[in-house]
Amino acid sequence: MSEAGDRELDVVVFGATGFVGRLVAGYLAAHAPGSVRIGLAGRSAERLADIRSRLGPAASQWPLLVADSADPESVAALARAARVVATTVGPYRRLGLTLVEACSRAGTDYADLSGEVLFLRESIDRCHDLAASTGTRIVHCCGFDSIPSDLGVLALHEAARADDAGDLEDTTLVLTAMKGGVSGGTLASGMGQWKEMATSAASRRAVQDAYALSPDRPAEPDLGDQRDLEWARYDGDLGIWTSPFVMAGLNTRVVRRSNALQNWAYGRRFRYREVTGFGASPAAVVPAAALAAGLKSLTAGMAFGLSRALASRLLPVLGEGPSEKARRNGFFRMEIHARTSAGARYVGRVEASGDPGYAATSVMLGESALCLALDRDCLPDRAGVLTPATAMGDALAGRLRSAGQILTTQRAS
Repeated sequence: MSEAGDRELDVVVFGATGFVGRLVAGYLAAHAPGSVRIGLAGRSAERLADIRSRLGPAASQWPLLVADSADPESVAALARAARVVATTVGPYRRLGLTLVEACSRAGTDYADLSGEVLFLRESIDRCHDLAASTGTRIVHCCGFDSIPSDLGVLALHEAARADDAGDLEDTTLVLTAMKGGVSGGTLASGMGQWKEMATSAASRRAVQDAYALSPDRPAEPDLGDQRDLEWARYDGDLGIWTSPFVMAGLNTRVVRRSNALQNWAYGRRFRYREVTGFGASPAAVVPAAALAAGLKSLTAGMAFGLSRALASRLLPVLGEGPSEKARRNGFFRMEIHARTSAGARYVGRVEASGDPGYAATSVMLGESALCLALDRDCLPDRAGVLTPATAMGDALAGRLRSAGQILTTQRAS
């Protein structure tokens, strides 16, 4: 792996003047060891200086780097300045690939918050081999999507392996509770992908493919229909009413990529899905059906340019997000249920306080950056375009537990 030991900085937050970038910078100012050399990057030196002034004494001497996604030379200079770049600059499909390529060439580890399947696929196709050749870890999805899913399943796999209980087979993540808001950046990324799916049949097929992010698509097992849940249904195995989970279209692809990158270590019969749970009461069918209908209507509406234009006027703009009070009061709780090839059952829990997409995510991305920068001797010996589980695995899980997030497993039978 590339050591990048001669770099000026250990970690740079690119997009530090944006909504989530400010939160990540604030988390690092409050929690990073004093010896870690951190910089802030963005398009405006004046705005960066203003952000730095609000972060307290720990950040008062942090260097400021001016870089613009539209200026490849400035992006390349940014990549050469740091051991790790954590970026919140999206939509990533439109703005992010230049930085991925620059980091891959420079041997600079990279972490982002992308939730765009098409961007991830292009990043893999264009940069995986390059990053592998320079010993670089390019790690997408280092936030609420998709760290809880990816590390949660990894923990179940490790528990089953330690018990010699066989491979993971039917595995389901259930979102049991969540409270949080949505930022303009998240919506811009989503609408960009919806637009491309509406105008390109190839893009629709890519996003809908259960193995869209596989490193070797022909080698993936044929396990029949693995479409994400589209409507409300009663799950007899779990004993609850379920409905679609809005992040399943990304998270399931990330988890399956983790399996393949580890030579299908979870199992060749590993079937993975994600749902929202509503409990066992017969009355639970009502909110489950309402959520499914709402998501179906939203997806259908975003296929039309007029709907997307209207949404862009009514919904939060880039740089906006939930209030400080809303971020503080948010939370999420998930369970992951797995059955192994030997018939054993396991349950994992993943929980965190704080708005999932912002407060909890700023912890996840901040700790991911610190993990890449400080824990290199503990990380899997792997490079290329990776996932959180395959790039950082247990080292990141330990950091998140120390930061107050919950990640546990137990054998159920």
